[in-house]
Amino acid sequence: MNSNWTTRAINEINADYQRSADTHLIRLALPTFPGIPVYLKDESTHPTGSLKHRLARSLFLYGLCNGWIQEGTTIIEASSGSTAVSEAYFARLLGLPFIAVMPARTAQRKIEQITFYGGRCHFVDNPCEIYAASEALARELNGHYMDQFTFAERATDWRGNNNIAESIFQQMASEPFAIPTHIVMSAGTGGTSATIGRWLRLKGHATRLTVVDPENSVFLDYWRSGDAGLTGTVGSRIEGIGRPRVEPSFMPGVIDDMLRVPDAASVATLQWLERVLGRRAGASTGANMWGVLQLAAKMREEGRQGAIVTLLCDSGERYLDTYYNPVWVKENIGDTRLFSDQISMITG
Repeated sequence: MNSNWTTRAINEINADYQRSADTHLIRLALPTFPGIPVYLKDESTHPTGSLKHRLARSLFLYGLCNGWIQEGTTIIEASSGSTAVSEAYFARLLGLPFIAVMPARTAQRKIEQITFYGGRCHFVDNPCEIYAASEALARELNGHYMDQFTFAERATDWRGNNNIAESIFQQMASEPFAIPTHIVMSAGTGGTSATIGRWLRLKGHATRLTVVDPENSVFLDYWRSGDAGLTGTVGSRIEGIGRPRVEPSFMPGVIDDMLRVPDAASVATLQWLERVLGRRAGASTGANMWGVLQLAAKMREEGRQGAIVTLLCDSGERYLDTYYNPVWVKENIGDTRLFSDQISMITG
C-alpha cells in the first residue's frame, strides 16, 4: 500500500469539500397551508448536481481509509446515474479509472456527465443485473466495487460532521418552527434516511421521519413485514429511488412511517413544483413533495401547525428527454392528470 498516495488522495477530497459551501434551504410559498411552512434542502447545488455528491465523497473516504482504494485502482459502481456521476467526479479528482454499471434506460444527460468526468458506462438490460455485473467487472479488472447499496449507511458519519441532518437543523434554527414536525425522504440506498433517522434519535428530537417509496420497490413491504428476502422482477421507473431487493443500507428501524407514491403522482408533482418553485427538479423530488403535500393536508385538516422539510435531490435538467417529455411520460409512466387534479384540490 502506498501510504503517501493515500494521504494525498484523502487530502484532495477534504480540500474539495472545503471549496464547497453548504447547500441551500428553500422555503416554498404555499399560502394554502397557513402555519405549515415547507422547506426544500436543495442538493442540486453540489458540484455534481445531486444529493449523491455527499455519498460519493463518503464512499471514497471509506474505501481509502479501509485500504480498498489504492493508486491505480479501477472504481466500479452499480448506479441508476446520479451516484455514478458523483463518483466519476471524485475518481477523476484522484486520477482513477471509473466504470458505471447502469440500466440501459438511464437518462442520457447522466450518461453524458459520467463520460465528461472521464468515466465509462457498462449497460445492462435488466436493472436487477447491475449487482452481478459490477462484481464480475471488479474481479476481472482487479478493481474495487464501491457497492453503495451496502456501504451507504456505514460510510456516512451520522453523528455529525456536517451531515445532511445536522445541516438541516442548523439552517432551521431561526425559522418559526426550528424543530420540524416532519422530514420526508425517498430511499435509493437507504443511506440518507438512515443518517437522518439516527441523528434525530441521537439528538432526542420529536421530528417524525417519513420515507416515500415508488412503485416496483420492496422497501415499504420490507418495512411492514420485516422480510429481508423480498425481491422484485423489475426496477423502479423513478430514477435514483426504489429498489427491487432489500438493500443492506436500508434501516427500517429508524423510520416512523412510509408511504407508497404512484409513479404518475411523482411526475405530476414535479410538474406542479416547477410552477411553484420556478425550477425543474427530478422525479425523486416529485415523490418527496407528494409525501409532503399529503402530510401538510392532514396537518391542516387536524388544525395543527409545524414545519415540513424534504430534499430537492437533483435538477430536472437531467430529465428533459424523460420526465419532462410528454410523449415519454405517456408511454412509460401513463396518464398523470388524476394526480394533477388531486394536487390542485390539496393546494387550492
